[in-house]
Amino acid sequence: MGKLTTARIKDAKPGTNAKGEPCKRVLVDGQGLLLVVAPSGARNWVLRVQEGKGRRDIGLGALDLEGAGRKAFAADDKRLADTPLMLRKSLSLHEAREKAAALRKLTKAGADPVAERDRQRVAVPTFAEAARDAHKELSAGWGTKTAKAFMASLTEHAFPKLGTMKVNAIGSADVITALAPIWTDKPVMARKIRTRIGQVLAFAKARGWRTDALPDIRELRSGLSKQARGGNLAAMPFAEVPAFVAAELGKGTSASRFAMLFVILTAARSGEVRQATWEQVDIDAATWTRPATVMKMREGHVVTLSAAAIALLVRFQPDESQRKGLIFPGAQGKTLSDMSLTKAIRTAGRVETIHGFRSAFRDFAAERCPTIPAMVAEMALAHRVGTATEQAYLRSDMRDMRRALMDNWGRFVAPSLSGTAGNVVPLHKVSGD
Repeated sequence: MGKLTTARIKDAKPGTNAKGEPCKRVLVDGQGLLLVVAPSGARNWVLRVQEGKGRRDIGLGALDLEGAGRKAFAADDKRLADTPLMLRKSLSLHEAREKAAALRKLTKAGADPVAERDRQRVAVPTFAEAARDAHKELSAGWGTKTAKAFMASLTEHAFPKLGTMKVNAIGSADVITALAPIWTDKPVMARKIRTRIGQVLAFAKARGWRTDALPDIRELRSGLSKQARGGNLAAMPFAEVPAFVAAELGKGTSASRFAMLFVILTAARSGEVRQATWEQVDIDAATWTRPATVMKMREGHVVTLSAAAIALLVRFQPDESQRKGLIFPGAQGKTLSDMSLTKAIRTAGRVETIHGFRSAFRDFAAERCPTIPAMVAEMALAHRVGTATEQAYLRSDMRDMRRALMDNWGRFVAPSLSGTAGNVVPLHKVSGD
């Protein structure tokens, strides 16, 4: 048991020298724990340890009488009340003894007590620092666009409010403050920012930088205005797609226009088509084998190409010797931008999104191909289907059924390319069909 009491340290005053002037006073609690009262009256805890033949004084923090400092803010901010002992700069008598005991054990074990005292304080990064670390570690599994958007969006919308805060001090109220300016004006972006903030905090917790639970999504919703009811990405009704395709086929040949048409015929994502290469396409087998690196789910996927899709490729590049590299190259042979495909649809006077053609395809599959299981349509869209257990037992990629579905879609949206109308495009012989 220590020698000091709360009453004694509460009334502790500086000492006086021979001239009657204030001077430092040291009160001994025992086992190396000291309360040092400065001439100014400031009171600080010090641990004196023996190292070899010498001794070392280690500052522990200022005196906090009966923990009053924490009681004052505990009701308003529980996170501060739960700050780890080694990070506390103000200590009650009980806490000073606890911290001193921990550091004494480390000293006896041969560890550096000062390094341990400062370890957590130095290690906990700010949100901006943690975001950069998370991006560095996690982006290896992301696409280039996703990785770029992650940092750009957080820099613009999260860093102004959260960037300089330590990741172990960020709670629901702080996230709400960061999201509020864009929550109703930019709802889609705001939800993405909310998810990305959560990713950074989850990464920080996994690294041991924070111990609190992640901000509860229900608390975030309660603290933010209700967003306007959002719809899905604008999609062209599938019944209107054939006329649109026919009109576009009647126009000039351009990489962006034909890339857009290939998106329609394959129900693929824009980025997958823009990065497609001739080496991925087997004209004879009527397949397009996409590597995991371009796929959203990071899993390779084989697209069964309809006669219409093959015909479109042949029309775009009839010279077999030129079928190398990007199928739809942009300026100077570089990958087309996402906006180039959007511009193609805007030039046609439509307001829908490129991604919306996937929805049109899905509606067509549901309404016009009722005998084909919904799972097949989802697999054609490169979506994961079923539970983890079902996926483990699903050995087939349903390729024959997917081919039948894609052929139906091709004949529906582009009969002139499918050989079901007067304008027939010569094709290579397709095996297995």
